[in-house]
Amino acid sequence: MWNRIIALLIKEFLALIKDKKSRFVLIGPPIIQLLVFGYAATFDLNRIPIAVYNEDRSLASRDLAAAFTGAPAFEEVARIDHHEQIAPLIDNKKVLLVLHIGQHFSRNLLKREPAAVQVLIDGRDSNTALLALNYVQTIVAAFNLDWAQTHHLALPPAQLKIRAWFNPNLESQWFVVPGIVGLLTLVVTITVTALSIAREREQGTFDQLLVTPLTPVEILIGKALPGFVIGLIEASFIVVMAVAWFKVPLLGSLTALYLGIVLYLFAIIGIGLMISSLAVTQQQGLLGAFLFIVPAVILSGFATPIANMPPLVQDLTLINPMRYFMIIVRSVFLEGVPAKPLIP
Repeated sequence: MWNRIIALLIKEFLALIKDKKSRFVLIGPPIIQLLVFGYAATFDLNRIPIAVYNEDRSLASRDLAAAFTGAPAFEEVARIDHHEQIAPLIDNKKVLLVLHIGQHFSRNLLKREPAAVQVLIDGRDSNTALLALNYVQTIVAAFNLDWAQTHHLALPPAQLKIRAWFNPNLESQWFVVPGIVGLLTLVVTITVTALSIAREREQGTFDQLLVTPLTPVEILIGKALPGFVIGLIEASFIVVMAVAWFKVPLLGSLTALYLGIVLYLFAIIGIGLMISSLAVTQQQGLLGAFLFIVPAVILSGFATPIANMPPLVQDLTLINPMRYFMIIVRSVFLEGVPAKPLIP
């Protein structure tokens, strides 16, 4: 039995290696997608273009402006001298926000009166604007605290001290990159398995396979193993890249992680072979694979929290294997959760 399965396995790998399109699907897109998602799919804002309009020009106002221009999140691209310069900068998207410090800023501070600082922000992209405003509020709060301590003023009775658990620096890459293990493993594995039987049908060799001494179970195993091996290699490569290249900490055990990967691969291979058995041509197999991949990624919690979805959509996620793997891979990477609590 195993000799026949090994022979079929060798045949499947040779078919993948000889086909230029299959070779490209296995090597090119995963590497490109890993780099694109790893660097581009981030929730952090860096080097936000801003303009400073400082009418006060005192030491205090210069300190506040320096706090903005010196922050990694902001980059000063323009200095404003007149109100008329504000609108063109925002209208033409040259800056995302304008920091406007009024004429009486330092005077009000010294009088211990409210010293207003105006922030004019481009609201066309509301998500980006909200993130930028969070950075603004953080910098202003730090300035207020420093001013109070320097001038021996009474500090606010309640001070917020923030400490992020599991991700101390709130690096979005630590959240995104572990999820890429599940995303790219899904794409590559389901593509390989979805094309497996469809390629045989298209080339006219599937009927020949049926008249060989191979039993249906042996054919099933022989078709499933290449996808399993390729998926395991793909997942291992991304895990190594996540730790070595993107510096994401792997706090949990490899045993728990690979147990999750193996179970995840079994689920993907089953879906891929079902698609392949229904497809007559490779084009239909690819279409069927991507018809599954897109909703699977959206309903997995890869980018948007499942808890924010409508109840009916949350119920649909329960039949999505990627949803469970996202919990496993992020728990192992960031929380150091062992295998036992993840079994349910």
